[in-house]
Amino acid sequence: MKPHMICHMICSLDGRILQSRWRPESYKPGDLFEDLHDRIGGDAWIVGRVTGQGFAKGDRYPETEETFPRENWFARREADAFGVVLDEQGKIVWGRGDIGGDPIVVVLAEAVSDSHLAGLRSDGVSYIFAGPDAIDLRVVPEILNRELGVETLLVEGGGTANGELLRAGLIDEISMALCPAIDGAAGAPSLFHSGEENADRAAPLTGLTLTHHEVLAGGELWLRYRVENEAG
Repeated sequence: MKPHMICHMICSLDGRILQSRWRPESYKPGDLFEDLHDRIGGDAWIVGRVTGQGFAKGDRYPETEETFPRENWFARREADAFGVVLDEQGKIVWGRGDIGGDPIVVVLAEAVSDSHLAGLRSDGVSYIFAGPDAIDLRVVPEILNRELGVETLLVEGGGTANGELLRAGLIDEISMALCPAIDGAAGAPSLFHSGEENADRAAPLTGLTLTHHEVLAGGELWLRYRVENEAG
């Protein structure tokens, strides 16, 4: 069964998500993202490799001659929430087993090296496989539901991961806080971003229904939309 997937982000008025570029410089969202994250709740959150890399503490995993079956492996199966990271080629060297107390679960392709799997195990990082050479995004939510009981999954960036999941028809709801700031220049990812290879690939959206709107203390506007996707 697929979990209910909510894309939760904060962005500038022009839909950009790199806060370091926002103006005026005096505006600071503080803990806004985390506060709304907690209000929504959820059993797990998922981010892309670039976002996940920002949490890593290690430099490299040592080489090993040990081999491992390409089967899902879990350091922990019980937690209030899990932090899921898409890392198709196994590039992130974690040096930690959790993010803010949430156990890390990495999504890999089966072509990843045995040395990387050994490193993940030594760090206490769980991992699942979602394809032989590339991640099939459509199977990831179902694995998380089946293996870890995830019923609500928050999709939280970066823009490329958000865009890939949206174009795969997996997003059921959008939670976005429009902040009183503007990026105003080219080059920063948007809330739903794509590379050139997907620039002409439209998301299978058939409808968006506003379900919640709220003006927040800092002048932000919190909007929630139910997403309708094409069947199939």
